[in-house]
Amino acid sequence: MRVLGIDPGSRKIGIGVIDYASVQKIRAVTWKQISLRGSELVERLLSLQDELDAVIETWKPEIVAIEDIFVRRNVRSALLLGHARGVALATVGRRQLEARSYAPARIKQTVAGHGRAGKDEVRSMVRMQLDLPEQPPEDAADALAVAMTHALIGAVLDRAGGWSR
Repeated sequence: MRVLGIDPGSRKIGIGVIDYASVQKIRAVTWKQISLRGSELVERLLSLQDELDAVIETWKPEIVAIEDIFVRRNVRSALLLGHARGVALATVGRRQLEARSYAPARIKQTVAGHGRAGKDEVRSMVRMQLDLPEQPPEDAADALAVAMTHALIGAVLDRAGGWSR
């Protein structure tokens, strides 16, 4: 199965595509960090839509895994992230792909072994588990981690009929 992982943002996004046949057979296909074009939010959101359309067209994922919004202190940042996440979900929906959402702590728990893992720890674990030749950019590593979380947890829940929506 091919999974597109998305780490949404209002200025840059992470994209990670993996293939997996089983928990022991997960392979990174591609990953990148994309800086969105434009100085205004509307321009960047349109850029996000265009970029995701191109990724979906090129890599043809069967399902999409996307990181949930996490609000720590800055509500404005969370609102901007919500706009980007909404555009990503609308783009995925328009392509008639199913999307699964994962909380940041769940992603960190799955990939690094604990829900408070830092960015560098997640990047290192993604590189090691996928046997990548070099560390991916931060947002790309996060996107790969989201895709891996679906492969390691979400697919099992889907098969067991235990996925709650």
